[in-house]
Amino acid sequence: MNGFLLTHDDTSTAFAIILHNVRTYRSGGVVAVVHGKRNAESTLKDFQESQSPSDHHAGWRYFLEKSDLAAGTDPAEATHRRQADLERREAKESQNDPVRPSNFGK
Repeated sequence: MNGFLLTHDDTSTAFAIILHNVRTYRSGGVVAVVHGKRNAESTLKDFQESQSPSDHHAGWRYFLEKSDLAAGTDPAEATHRRQADLERREAKESQNDPVRPSNFGK
């Protein structure tokens, strides 16, 4: 068989396309939320091809991330919700870390 099969997950999952600076580690936020892996990869490629050479040289890159956001979510709202989710996960992880003794590292 030519081509490849997509799993149900690949066709039904939403993906956030995120702008990130690989030099400064600064996030440019979510630029789009799209439905399906093929569509996400195609949209990602469109963003990459339309990026200015100066932005690319400055370190700005796009990447995909599976998301529970609805496809078409406003990028500003998606960025806000993604950041809130990241902060919740970090807070939960910090609660799960063992407490270090006060003399740690001395």
